[in-house]
Amino acid sequence: MDQPITTIKLQNELDVVLAYKRAMQLSEFSGLPVASQTKFATAVSEICRNVLEHVGEGTIRFNMIDNRGVLLLEALVTDRGRGIANLEQLLDRKYMPTGGKGQGIHSSRKLVDHFKLESDAATGTRVRLQKRIPGNHPPINKAIIQGWADFFTHESEISPYAEIKRQNMQLIEVMEQLRVRTIEAEYQLQEIQHLNQELQTFNQEINLLLQEREEKTQQLEQVNKTLDEFAHTVTHDLKAPLHNIRGLAEAVTDFLNEESTEEAQAVMPMIILQVKRMDHLIRDVLAYSLTGRQQIQQTQVSLPDLLNHVLAAISIPEQLQIVVADNLPVLEAEEIYLQQIFSNLLSNAIKYHDLPNGHIWVKANATDSHWEFTVEDDGPGIPAEDQEKIFELFETTSDVNHPDSTGIGLALVRRIVEEKGGKIWVDSTGRGTAMHFTWPVPKEA
Repeated sequence: MDQPITTIKLQNELDVVLAYKRAMQLSEFSGLPVASQTKFATAVSEICRNVLEHVGEGTIRFNMIDNRGVLLLEALVTDRGRGIANLEQLLDRKYMPTGGKGQGIHSSRKLVDHFKLESDAATGTRVRLQKRIPGNHPPINKAIIQGWADFFTHESEISPYAEIKRQNMQLIEVMEQLRVRTIEAEYQLQEIQHLNQELQTFNQEINLLLQEREEKTQQLEQVNKTLDEFAHTVTHDLKAPLHNIRGLAEAVTDFLNEESTEEAQAVMPMIILQVKRMDHLIRDVLAYSLTGRQQIQQTQVSLPDLLNHVLAAISIPEQLQIVVADNLPVLEAEEIYLQQIFSNLLSNAIKYHDLPNGHIWVKANATDSHWEFTVEDDGPGIPAEDQEKIFELFETTSDVNHPDSTGIGLALVRRIVEEKGGKIWVDSTGRGTAMHFTWPVPKEA
């Protein structure tokens, strides 16, 4: 009895969370102990996240395998990427990955009973994760497995933020009804004005109230839109690392109870990686949510001084040379906004540079209406298909291998620039990337 149960397309973080949930559910249905449920689901989550970080998309299929009378719960994760170059090294049991790369594969292998990885440039990568089902399992046959599949097909996803959104939509509907009723009142007031001119003042006050209410309605719609954006992050992007941390912590506890100190130590880097990811995500989400909402005093900002402070706060490899133009101006602006922009652009240029010796240039060009600033590097460049996506919230390019890449930095930069009436774009063909943005020059009174 080799029977597929359910399949999930892996395209974003929400799919990773769903894969973790399905792994937990199927483990429970199959009668696995709680500790084994968590180990299997954590291994599934780690491999799925590898697919998103290294390839961008893939598929996971859960199967029930009968191997000579022994039932196995299997998760088959596949992608159509370029394959894994150092596959033999990753599969070497004596090899200990460092720096995060390969850590998911190496540690996930320890969390399941059977692990098989196949990879080549032509067909991509296939990872089989199998957990042995105990002999005292509940009844399992084709009809029961089909029942599980039907259950997953009809199961609805419930988010706490969906209820908040629904309530806000109802409030908007009520306010719209009030707006219609107010318009009817306006017609009545116009008829009364023909009889009594003294009511004109009162009517003007009503119009002011209507404008204020309209502004409040627009603000509420914007809040609802913001809830849409952050609901996925709060309920899923933050929930996924927490699930993984809990699962890994339980795995460490099991290893320690078994006095397997080496196994426990092997899992610890995964916990630290998850904590770092959640920390970066929380800080970036907070910075993005506050942009445009704070009343920040404008001051005289010396860009040469600001660039010196930004570069002093960034870790710069010795072999990387940063050249700052000598025509940077002094602007009347919010210093924190310019600091966030240059800090993000310079950090990205440094983080993704791939040459032993490289250069980064900061340039400025003045026009009558604005300044155009450019942060340019001679790094690997950005593919044309990714040049628009990098500015979207929670989006990263398909080859990002950094745990602190949350997909918020460039979205934050674009939001700041557009709030100030400027624009931002990327210029990259082949090697090298130039990030341009404009900053308006205040009109003279």
